[in-house]
Amino acid sequence: GPLVESGGGSVQPGGSLTLSCAASGYVDRGYCMAWFRQGPGKEREGVASVDNDNTKLYADSVKGRFTISRDIAKGTLYLYMNNLKPEDTAMYYCAASAYLCDEDVRSILNFPARGHGTQVTVSS
Repeated sequence: GPLVESGGGSVQPGGSLTLSCAASGYVDRGYCMAWFRQGPGKEREGVASVDNDNTKLYADSVKGRFTISRDIAKGTLYLYMNNLKPEDTAMYYCAASAYLCDEDVRSILNFPARGHGTQVTVSS
């Protein structure tokens, strides 16, 4: 089935948001699951990935602030975002690959399965 993101919204700097991705058929089949984003006037950026052994990788820009997590029983992928900054403003997309996660989060941009995105806006 499709990947469907939710949970985006508007938040002030320093705030938090949790994104969800309905990913049944992917999370429960051991796919490499990931998030990428595209901000206004910016190139797409791999944000985080989680492998079937629960190994997690993050872009330097979000390390220590974002946490990727998956609930296999619910077939859902999450992105917990804390201490949000204006530069985090972007459309966030969920993505999946049948292969093992690559150490380079930029590889996320080539994943064949992706959702339509959810908008996150950080401003005061």
